[in-house]
Amino acid sequence: MLANSIWMRRVVTLVAVTMSLFHLYVAWFGPPNAFTLRATHFGFALVLAYLTLPFTPSRAEKSPGIMDLILMAAALAASAYPIVNQTYFNTRMAYVGPVSVMDQVMATIMIVTVLEATRRAVGPILPITALVFLGYQIFFTGADLTRLLEYQYMTTDALFGVPAQVSATYVVLFVIFGAMAERFGIGKLFMDFALALTGHTAGGPAKVAVVTSGLFGSVSGSAVANVMTTGTFTIPLMKRIGYPAHFAGAVEAVASTGGQIMPPIMGAAAFVMAEFMGVSYLTVAAYALLPALLYYLAVFLAVHFEARKRGMKGLPRADLPRVGKVLRDEGHLFLPLVIIIATLMSGYSAPFSALAGILSIVPVVLLRKTTRKEFSIPKLIEALQSGAVNSVVVALACATAGIVIGVIAQTGLGLTFTGLVRAAAQDMLLPALILTMMAGIVLGMGMPTTPAYIVQVALLVPALVKLGVSIPAAHMFVFYFAILSAITPPVAIAVYAACGIGRSPVVSTSMTAVRLGLTGYIIPFMFVFGPSLLLIGEWPKVVLTVITATLGVTFLSAGLAGYLFRPAGWLVRILLIAAAFTLIKPGLMTDAIGLGLGLLGALLNRREPDPEHTAEADLEGETHVKMSDLKTGEN
Repeated sequence: MLANSIWMRRVVTLVAVTMSLFHLYVAWFGPPNAFTLRATHFGFALVLAYLTLPFTPSRAEKSPGIMDLILMAAALAASAYPIVNQTYFNTRMAYVGPVSVMDQVMATIMIVTVLEATRRAVGPILPITALVFLGYQIFFTGADLTRLLEYQYMTTDALFGVPAQVSATYVVLFVIFGAMAERFGIGKLFMDFALALTGHTAGGPAKVAVVTSGLFGSVSGSAVANVMTTGTFTIPLMKRIGYPAHFAGAVEAVASTGGQIMPPIMGAAAFVMAEFMGVSYLTVAAYALLPALLYYLAVFLAVHFEARKRGMKGLPRADLPRVGKVLRDEGHLFLPLVIIIATLMSGYSAPFSALAGILSIVPVVLLRKTTRKEFSIPKLIEALQSGAVNSVVVALACATAGIVIGVIAQTGLGLTFTGLVRAAAQDMLLPALILTMMAGIVLGMGMPTTPAYIVQVALLVPALVKLGVSIPAAHMFVFYFAILSAITPPVAIAVYAACGIGRSPVVSTSMTAVRLGLTGYIIPFMFVFGPSLLLIGEWPKVVLTVITATLGVTFLSAGLAGYLFRPAGWLVRILLIAAAFTLIKPGLMTDAIGLGLGLLGALLNRREPDPEHTAEADLEGETHVKMSDLKTGEN
C-alpha cells in the first residue's frame, strides 16, 4: 500500500514510472546482457516492494520504517552488484572460478531480501517453500554452501534463470499494456460490447460477466484483478435480476479465472511455458485456444441453463447499448489487441508485440472524438505507475521460484521426484494425472500461478512425459490446475474477492464455483488423452475432437444444471453426465457411446413434463431493471 505522505507517493511514482520506461526502452532497443537486465528488473521490484508494502499489516497506513529502508538499501546493493561487475559475472566459469567473500555476502543478501519481499507481496507460502528446498539442499545433501550461493546468484540457472528472463522481458510489458488498457477505456469497451451482445438474453447479466471477464482477463492475466474490475458491475447486476448472491459471485470468479488461459495474452505463466518448451508464445496461444473456448462455453451454458431453469429474462433492450453504436463509438479500441495479434503472427517476438500494442493505445484513443476524453497526461503517468507496481508480485514470485528451480537442478531432486510419482502411480497414467492434479491445486493455493507452474515443471512434468504424455499436453495440464486453484476450496482467492463484492457466504460460493468450473477440471484430461484438442495432429482428427468435446461440454453443463430443453429429472441428468465423461477419451467406440447416451438423454428430456415455475423462480417482474438504477463503477 502506498504511504500517505506526499513525498513518498512522489518517490514511488518516480521509481515505478522509471521502471516502466526502462522496460519500454529495452523492448525497443533490445536487452542488455542477461545479468544486467534481470538484476535491474529485480532491483526495481525490490525497491517498490519495500517502499509500498509494510512489514506488518499494522503499518499499512504509515511510511516505510527504518528496517524497511535498510532492507531496501541492501536489496538495491545486491541487485547492483552484478551490474557493476558485469564483466566479472559474464566471463567467470561456474564451479571453476573462485567465489569471494563479497560474492557470498551479496548472494546471501539477495536471497534474504527476495524472500522477505515475496512474503510481503505474495504471502508466506512461497518463501517458506523456497526455504524448505534450501534446507533440504543444505542439511540433507551435504551441499557446499559456497557453491550453493554461487549457483543461485552467479549463474543464470537459478535466481536469475528462466523465470527472471520471462518476467523481465514478457510479463512486465503485458502488465503495462493491461494497465493502460484499463485506464484508457478498453475495459469499458469490453463491458459495453458484452452488454450489447448478451444483456437481453435469458440471464443476460451473468452472460455479460462471462464475456466481459473473458475479454478483460485475457488482457489483465490476473483472476483477482479481473474480479475486482468487472465484478463491481456484473455481480450487483446479476443479484438485481434474481440470481442468488452465491451464484453471482461464483459466475464472476469462474469467468475471471479463465482469463489466464484465454489468448491472445493469457497469464504470465504462458510466457514461462514458451521459454521452457522452446517454442514461440504464439504456439502456446494456439495450444490454449480450443481448451479456453471450451472452458468459456461451459460457463456460458451453465449460466444459460440456470437462467432458463429459474425462468429469468434479460435486461430490456431499450436500456442496453446497441452493438452497432458500440462499434461505431468505441470499436476502434479493439485495434491495440488486433495489433498485438498481427505482430505476433508476423513473426515478431512477444516483447516487441507487447510494445507495439502499448505504443498504439494512445493514438487509437485519440483517433475518435468519442474516446478522446479518456486520455490525459496524469492518466498516462498513472498507467505507467500501475503497470510497474502490478508487475512487482510476478517479478518477486519468479525470483523465488528461480531459487526453488536452482535447488532442484543442483541436487537432482527432479529425477528423484519423477521416480516417486511413477512408483506411487505404479507406472499407470491416470493415477499419475490425478496425483499431478492434486499437487497442482495444492501448490496453486499457496502461491501465484507462475511459480506454482514452474515448480510443477521441475517436479511433475518429467514424470508425465515418461508415462507417454506429449510435452505440450504435460505443460498445459499442470498450467491448468495451477490456475484452477483460484476457485478451488479452501483457498479460493478469486472466490474470496467475489464474495467481498457480492456479500455472499464463502462456502456456498466456493461449491457453486467448483460446479460451474467443473469442465475446467476435466478439459486437461481431455487434451492429455486427445492432443488434437491442442491443435496437434491432422485437421480431420482435430475437427472431430472439437465436435465431440463441444457435445461433451454441453451435456455436462446441462446435466449439472438439471436443464436442457426443460427441467431435467435425475435419469436424464445421469445420462447427460455419463455421456460427457464418455466423450472425454477420444475413440470411435467411446464417442459413439457418449453420443448415444447424450441423444437418449436429450430425447427423454424433450418428453418430460415442463413444470410450472415456482414463485421464487418466476422473476419476470424483477428482470426489467433499468441500467440507470445501477452503479456501474469504473473499469
